[in-house]
Formats: sequence, C-alpha cells, structure tokens
Amino acid sequence: MTQTDNRTLSEQELQELVAASDSGARSPTGAIGTAIAVVALVWSVFQVLLASPAAPYILPGDLINNSRQIHLAFAVFLAAMAYPLFKSSPRHRIPWYDWVLGLGGAFLALYGYFFYEKIVAAGGLADAADANFALAGLTLLFIAAYRTLGPVMVILAIVFLCYVFFGSSEWVPDQIRWAGASLRKAMSHMWITSEGVFGIALGVSTKFVFLFVLFGALLDKAGAGNYFIKMAFGALGHLRGGPAKAAVVGSAATGLISGSSIANVVTTGTFTIPLMKRVGFSAEKAGSVEVASSVNGQIMPPVMGAAAFLMVEYVGISYVEVITHAFLPAVISYIALVYIVHLEAVKNNMPTIGNKVVSMGRTIGGMFAFFAGFAVLCYATQYPVGWVVSLFPSGSGWILAALLGLIYVALVYLAAQVPDLEPDDPNAEVVELPEVARIYKSGLYYLLPIIVLVYFLMIERKSPGLSAFWATFLLFGILLTQKTLKAMFRGEDNSIGRLRDGVIDLIEGMIDGARNMIGIGLATATAGIIVGTVSLTGIGQVMADFVEFLSGGNLILMLIFVAILSLILGMGLPTTANYIVVSSLMVAVVVELGAQSGLIVPLIAVHLFVFYFGIMADVTPPVGLASFAAAAVSGGDAIRTGFTAFFYSLRTVALPFVFIFNTDLLLIDVTWTQGIIVFVVATIGILVFTAATMGWFFARNRIWETVALLVIAFALFRPGVFMNQIQPPFEDVAPAAFSEAVGNASPSDQLRVIISGPDFDTLEMKDLTVPVTIPDVEGADARLDQLGFMLVTEGDTVILEEPLFGTELGNALDSFDFYGDNPVSISAVRATAQQLPKELIFIPALLLLALIMWLQTRRVTPAVREGEMA
Repeated sequence: MTQTDNRTLSEQELQELVAASDSGARSPTGAIGTAIAVVALVWSVFQVLLASPAAPYILPGDLINNSRQIHLAFAVFLAAMAYPLFKSSPRHRIPWYDWVLGLGGAFLALYGYFFYEKIVAAGGLADAADANFALAGLTLLFIAAYRTLGPVMVILAIVFLCYVFFGSSEWVPDQIRWAGASLRKAMSHMWITSEGVFGIALGVSTKFVFLFVLFGALLDKAGAGNYFIKMAFGALGHLRGGPAKAAVVGSAATGLISGSSIANVVTTGTFTIPLMKRVGFSAEKAGSVEVASSVNGQIMPPVMGAAAFLMVEYVGISYVEVITHAFLPAVISYIALVYIVHLEAVKNNMPTIGNKVVSMGRTIGGMFAFFAGFAVLCYATQYPVGWVVSLFPSGSGWILAALLGLIYVALVYLAAQVPDLEPDDPNAEVVELPEVARIYKSGLYYLLPIIVLVYFLMIERKSPGLSAFWATFLLFGILLTQKTLKAMFRGEDNSIGRLRDGVIDLIEGMIDGARNMIGIGLATATAGIIVGTVSLTGIGQVMADFVEFLSGGNLILMLIFVAILSLILGMGLPTTANYIVVSSLMVAVVVELGAQSGLIVPLIAVHLFVFYFGIMADVTPPVGLASFAAAAVSGGDAIRTGFTAFFYSLRTVALPFVFIFNTDLLLIDVTWTQGIIVFVVATIGILVFTAATMGWFFARNRIWETVALLVIAFALFRPGVFMNQIQPPFEDVAPAAFSEAVGNASPSDQLRVIISGPDFDTLEMKDLTVPVTIPDVEGADARLDQLGFMLVTEGDTVILEEPLFGTELGNALDSFDFYGDNPVSISAVRATAQQLPKELIFIPALLLLALIMWLQTRRVTPAVREGEMA
C-alpha cells in the first residue's frame, strides 16, 4: 500500500493479504487443489501421530528418527505449491517449474532418510555425491525460503555460507578470518548432521511448534476467536475508548489462537478498527492500537510465539519456567496498553458507544475476577484429578476422559440455550454491544482445551508437544460434535447430518494449520545454516570481541546494539528466524560482557530480551508487516501507523532493559509474597511510565511532571540503583583472605569473585566476575574443594589452577589460558553486605507520585473529569 492509496481493503482482499504472508497466496482448484489439500492434511496427521503417546507403536522407528527431514520435506513441497515464485506467476494453477522445485526439494530434504544406512556406514561424513546432493538441497531450500520469507533471510544465510567457504581468503579481515572448510566438510555439517539445517531449531518446529499452530488453527475454526472478541466488546465496549480497550483484550485472547501478528491484526481489526474510528480515533491511531495489541499476543503465556519453544532448548530449562519468567512483563505490558488507549480517549474526550452505564471500577473488578477465576480453575483441576487417580489407579484415564466428556456436553447444552454468535457489522448505523450475561454461555466450552493445555503444561509438567497433543485431541472432538450436539439440544431436524459439517471443519482446520506452518518450518531450517556456521567456524567469539569493541565494554551500549540488530534483521525476517539468528550470535556475548562488568545476567533474561525486540520488528517501519496489515484495514497511512504503533509500544521497548538489570520482574528467585509485591509495584511503574510518555496523567503533564514521572517509574523498577548509592551492596575482601571468607560465610551466602588472566584466544588480560554460592559443608577447605577452587598463594597474590573439566567452575573459566606466561589469579572478592531493603525506595517514589496526582487533580477540567469516570 502506498501513501497515495490509503483505501480500506475489502474482506476478500484482507484475507488474500493474510494468505500471502502466512499460508500462501496460491489456491488452485480442481483435482490439483484437492491433492495439495490432501498433502497438507497428511502433514497434520503425521505431526499429530508423532506427538501422541502411541507414536512408538504406530509409526516405524525410522520415521520417528527422521521426523525433521519429513517435516522439512512437507514444508518445501507445500511452499512450491502454495507460494508463487514470481509476481507474474499464476495464482490458480501450478506451473511446471514449481512441480520440479517442490518434488525435488522434498526428495533432497529426505536424502538423509533414503540414504540413512550409507551415511551411518561413512560415520556421518559426506562423500562427493552426498556433498553435491546437499548443495542442491540448500539451493532448493533457499528458493523455498525466498518465496515464503522474502529475500533477506536467504541473503543472510548465503553471506554466512560464503564465510564458511571463503573465510580463509586474504580479503577477509584478520579479526574474523578462519581456516575455511571444504565443500564436503561444509555440506556434511549443514545438511547431513544435526548441526545445521536439521538442527535444534527445526527439531523444535517439528516437536512442539507444529502442534501449537495446529491447536490455534483448530480453536479458531471452532469459533473461539469470534467468542473472545464478542466477550471483550461486551465487557469493555461501553467505556470511553471502549472499542480500543476491547481490541487490546480481544487481541490478547486471540493471541492464544494465532501465532501470527498479521492474522491477529486482520481477525480482530476488521471489527475493532472501524469502531475505533467511529468514536474518534484517527485511522492511523486505530490501526496502531490493533498492531500494538496483536503483536504483543506473541509474548503472552501460556502460548507464546514459536521462539519460546526454542528457548526451552537453548536455555536448557522447562517450558513452564519460560512462561513463568515471561508472565509478569507480558501482563503489565497489556495493562499499560489498555491505559494508553484510555488516556487517548480521555485526552480527546471521545464519546462512548451504546447507552450502557457501568463504572470503570466494576468493569476492572469483573475482568480481574474472570482471569483470576480461570487461573484458579486451572490450578484447582489437579485436586479432583488426584482423587480419581488415587481411587481408580488402573482405569483413571478412562474415567477422567468420561468426566471431561460429560462436562463438555453440559457446556454445549448451555451454549445451545442461546443463539450462535454471528460476526457483527462494525459499519452498521446502530452498533449494539453484546451483553456478557447473555452471550458468555455460548462459548464456555472453548475454554476446556485451554484448561487441558495449561493443566498438562503447568500441573503435570508434561512436554509442550504432549500437552498440545491432548489439547488438540480434545479439539478434534469439539469440532466433530459441537454442531450436532447443539442441533440435538435445540430439537432441530437432521442433527446427525450436522456431523458432516463437523468433519469438514476438522479437515479444513488441519489444512489451515499445515499451511500456516510452511513459513515457520522453512524459517527454522534456513536459520539453522547460520547456527551451523557459528558452531563450525567459531565466529561467535569473534562477534563477541567485535561487539565489545563497538560498545567499549559498556553493557548498556551493548544491549542497545543488540536491540538495533534485532530490529534491523526483523525488517526482513520472521520473528522466529530473527530470534534464532540474534540469539545464536549475541546472547553469549551479553552474558560474558555482563560478567566482565560485574553484573550476573541470567541466560533466560537475555533470550527474552532478544525475543521482545524480535517481535517489535513486526511493528517498526518501514517494513513492519503488521502495521501494513492494519493500514489496509483502516485505510490509513502505513508508515504513520507503524511509527504510532512503535510509540504505543515504548513500554515493550523499555521492559527488556528493565528486566536485564532487575530480574525480580522475571520472577527469578522470588517468594510468593515478593512476587505479589513485584507485580503490584511493576504495574504502578508501567502505568506511571505510560503516563509520562503519553504526556497525560490526570491532566496534561507539565515538563517537570513528565520528568518526575519517569524518575518515579525508574525508582519503582530499579530501586536497587538508589539504595546502592545510600549503602554499597558489597564489601571488598582481600584476595589473600578469600579462603577465610569462604570458611566464615553461612551456607547459601554468595560471594562475587573477580578472576583476572589471559584470554585463551587473544592472550590479552581480562576480568571475569564469577558468582560463588557457599555450599552446606563445614570448613573452608571442604567448601573450596566442592566449589572446584584449587588455589596457590604467593604473597598477596592468589593464583588459580585450572579447575577440573566439566565442573561448573571449569565451564565458567574455560575462556582463560591457564598455561600462559601470566597466571590466572583472583584480583578481587566481594561479599554481600548488610543493606536495608531496596523496597524502602518505593516510599519516597510513591509520595512524589501522590504529590503529582494531587497537583493534577486540582487543575482537571469538569469535561476531563467526566471522561475519566467513563
């Protein structure tokens, strides 16, 4: 869309826009179209069987062992069928060259499966024929990635591949030069082994991501998306700026269903954006609200974007821990977005829709009660399940399935008492807001698969793949039976005939799920080339040195550099590929630089930092795809929509910087009480930050008030900075007294040991901060031995001998050269000092906030005060 063509697209054009991005712009008809649909259906069936507990009994072992190859083969073939290669390519038939590329790409993806025994006999090393086939496979993968993801991903992968082959050339700078690789070695690494294309990223796509995408497609097909939007409008539509608030909440809910920002924008935006424009939002602001809320759907647990599953593998923690750490930033981010649209409505004195009068407090209380009740329900499910298992240990599975079926039938009976929900026309002369008390019954059963998913993930602690399987399996039953059961309960004729409609819905949902996975499968496969290059060439360490040089060793500058890199790459890469590329290159660098700066940065914090800025790329102009989709719905200018959406998303930009330095926000090592305090204070902090950036709190901010609000927000998010100025957090201990300090410390106390020595690669002297937690054993020698320290004292110098290989300390210090001319030694030791609670800083911050509130309420005009109450 150009700036001169700011027209609103029709429903059909919008669906074509989503298809072109997410599932392919080509939809051939006739026998060919049916055949392609069958292939997509077979892919979904294969992935469901692969995730099922019965997989070892149903599928041959060689299919399970080569599931990544099969996954990629389906993706490459369907990409050739569904995505035209050129703009001039036909949209309703498949040209001959796409058949060649599709079938050839699928065969080469399955090369490791067809020639498995030959490759094993050769020890996993490629011979000349293998290398040539692998090179052809990479070429066809690049073509498939180009047609689905655009040129940037392909160009990036080719650049890294060129570095593999030509990294030893003289024209490559000395700092990044390496020995180079032969064609056989490179192709073996990239295509034959599990280090490159068929690496961790594609494995996660195969094991986890497909099932969650399919789960979302089926839930949407069942009608949950429309139900969530209707409920959001019924609850919030009557408020000032209600359509925008409903868009935020509705997008948060549909974010559970859609892993695509663009699909989310179009799904909710076709209804919310016209209504936002109706109450006074400009086309650009209406589109921006939808973009900001839809993009944030990817950071909302329990079903986050595909990158969250990659974190499980890269960080080495469970999915439960990932979503626990991601929970608080996501929730306060959405709360802040609701507040943003509220301030926009109040500033512009926007009218309300309808004549319903309900207080803001009652609405907020009701919504909190709903979400809290849903969380309690998910948690409480374990108790009746536990009773059934204890009473009937052998047949508990069948009994629980029967009970779940009875609950489902009862909820469908409730739904049958009210009419089915039909999408409303936002352009109608009179807009009638849904009544929550009347419509909530119509879709309560949609919550059952989500409860099942959360139960298996959070309570049973099953793998994400198995959890999604059981939730998807329940959705199969819902899609097949919901229309038949409703017809029976309503006494309609031909209720059994409605079963056919259910079968069609199920098949269409599975086909949609497969088509939505094409881009993700190819993105993870192509990004594997970059990951493979890092592991083959060791360029990760070179990047660390380069970035450290650019940032001057300053961690803040380093984080800004990583954020900018994520945004730039995100202009041409999908979220998942962006996360893989940036995390493989930069995460270790941030952790190491933080350690050198004396800041212990948890690995999950850096991965979430990269993840957040990866999704921001969907917003950021000039290539924010979600912004273009919103502009297509609103008829506004795409670039201005993108800039406004970025402004609305400033809280999403600020939060990653905050949780890097204050890991309490990620609920790391906090108790329940501390967690509640952190939630309340962080919510106040993000609202204050929002009021500062919007220039409006209770009235228009004066300049000093905006500055004060930013300082208050900083104090609430980072109270330790101010407390550290009052009382230092650490006491210095002489290196020679390190053993004594270890012996005198209490178990679980932490010391920070600064290690100095030559770098293994460059031989230049460097410092590294290592956190040491005192073990629960008696005596300094026993504690040092358990920690892995072997010390030699020479006067005031404490020399450190190389720790045992594979120990925690050995892994932390593996970048030092212990056998050079300069010894590795302990240069400083810092013990945790007795310090007042950092939370005391909240008191003056909140007092200053109360002062600003009092000053602003004194100058609020009656019209604005009336707007605040709406």
